[in-house]
Amino acid sequence: MKLLPLDKLGAREANGIVDFGIFLPWVSKNDGNRLWVKVIHEKDQFLQDIQPLQFELEHSIDPEYGDYWSTRININNQAKPISKSAWGEPGRYVYRYFLQNPNKGEIDWIIDPFAREFGVGKLSAFTLGYQPYEWSQQENAWKTPNLKDIVLYELMIDEFGGNIDGTIEKFSYLADLGVNCLEIMPLSNVALTVDWGFLPLGYFGVDERFGKRRDLQKLIDAAHQHNIAVIVDAVYGHTGDDFPYSYVYKKLGYRDNPFMGTFAKDYFGESTDYNRKFTQDFFYTVNYHWLDVYHVDGFRYDCVPNYWDGSTGVGYANLVFNTYKTVKEKREAGEYWQRFFNNDTINLIQCAEQLEGPKEILEQTYTNSTWQNETLGAAKSVAYGNRGDLANLGFKLGLDGYPTEITNNGDKIAKTALQYIENHDHSRFVCNFGAIARDNDLLQEGNRGLWYKVQPYLISIFTAKGIPMLWQGQEFGENYYLPEQGFGRVMLLRPVRWDYFYDAIGNSVIALVRKLIKLRKQRSLFTEGNHFFYNNYERYHSKNVLLFSRQHANQFSLVALNFGETDQSVPFWFPIAGDYQEELHGENNLIGVPSYSEYWLNIPKNYGRIWTVTINT
Repeated sequence: MKLLPLDKLGAREANGIVDFGIFLPWVSKNDGNRLWVKVIHEKDQFLQDIQPLQFELEHSIDPEYGDYWSTRININNQAKPISKSAWGEPGRYVYRYFLQNPNKGEIDWIIDPFAREFGVGKLSAFTLGYQPYEWSQQENAWKTPNLKDIVLYELMIDEFGGNIDGTIEKFSYLADLGVNCLEIMPLSNVALTVDWGFLPLGYFGVDERFGKRRDLQKLIDAAHQHNIAVIVDAVYGHTGDDFPYSYVYKKLGYRDNPFMGTFAKDYFGESTDYNRKFTQDFFYTVNYHWLDVYHVDGFRYDCVPNYWDGSTGVGYANLVFNTYKTVKEKREAGEYWQRFFNNDTINLIQCAEQLEGPKEILEQTYTNSTWQNETLGAAKSVAYGNRGDLANLGFKLGLDGYPTEITNNGDKIAKTALQYIENHDHSRFVCNFGAIARDNDLLQEGNRGLWYKVQPYLISIFTAKGIPMLWQGQEFGENYYLPEQGFGRVMLLRPVRWDYFYDAIGNSVIALVRKLIKLRKQRSLFTEGNHFFYNNYERYHSKNVLLFSRQHANQFSLVALNFGETDQSVPFWFPIAGDYQEELHGENNLIGVPSYSEYWLNIPKNYGRIWTVTINT
């Protein structure tokens, strides 16, 4: 893969002079095509008597990518369209491309695929007098956390904080909670104002509904100052209909396309074709741009099946390998690239959403973490009363069959999977226990009064093997319902209800979450210890009880979970003698426990116990 020459692509402004450049393979001047860019100051765009100014682009041939169109305009030397226009003033200008084809006529509203900023809807943008963001001094010292130490928090900026500044204001809260990595839902430009963001149009900047380049850079800088890493949703297997490399060629009536096309699985949107070198280089360049310009700590790759063609293919595996290799080559680059290097490890986070083959993606690629719905699926089955799935849940909590480290081409890479019971794709977990009906099904909610039933599941994901993840507001009992399909999933705003934090339920849930995160950080056996599941239906599962242990160095912990409606007492044979400290409340310490002798454990309903012993050496 090669980096596209961004120094000749998109809109680049300096001292009032703006250069525009775009690759439009197979769209040649020799075929009678003409291309213009329409530019207007942001203040003027909704005024009926001020129209954008048009500038025609020149055509040339790039030896690597073919047809290239470009022009240069001097904002200061261009007369205003009318006297009251803001043309010439500093600030943001919006623009779009306009193609005239001898056979298809006028094709308007072409977004710039290389734009660094965006306006409303399908408008690209640039800022006259743009000043690069000045990163804080702390940024030079920032280190991306080791994979095993991550506590992940997924959020959508407009739902979590309302906007970027509102989100930054919550960083002290997240750091105090114990979160050290954010997974931010798509920031790329989309056509709609209320949208999850999974049908991108522009990839090289942050959508205007969130802010500008500087705003997002400020957010990431602030996160790092709070010792919180940031990974962003990368949607590379499909696009929105108005993505220019889909839109233009459809309008032209081309049967083939230099960028788009059937590749792997086509689950959503317009499929990108990784058999095209241009497509490969485009998304590799997008990755590099976000690492370099925005200082992100990695990516959560959405819907990997859409561009998964195997471990030696030209799609997903090729992209994550080249991204890793590029970061590795930056070891001597200095400055901000040093965030990834900690002794012999490279802590670039590359997380796949490969729900169809999460083990395979870890085993066969440079991916170091993955979403997996197996734990969630088993947990939901248990919530529905299927005791037989307690064993399945026990194995999933231990990530049975998942690799923990793989060596590829001499690169030793730690591997793990995420553990969650909530994420943006599903209703809140409390909905599995009962819902409060509304006039419209979209407005129903989980019965928050049943919050206590969620407790053993929360305890499980924070003490299990893997990276625990919270979905915004989960830590104080958010209870939104989410339909399984339809536009109601993605086109409704579900803002986090921060008032929940203060009520009795919110107080109880967040107290538990804080305790679990603190325990995870204090006890290394929960981040890197061995996991052993005690699989016995008659003794445990028949009573809605699940037991597993974690052990590392000189510490051993037994996690006992009760998913039922009655307190339970079950026998256990501790492999290590000693005095056991109860971690959740400290009121049920076990003193003088003998080894390999029957010991009866009392586990409260809809809750759990964690007993830890330190082995004397």
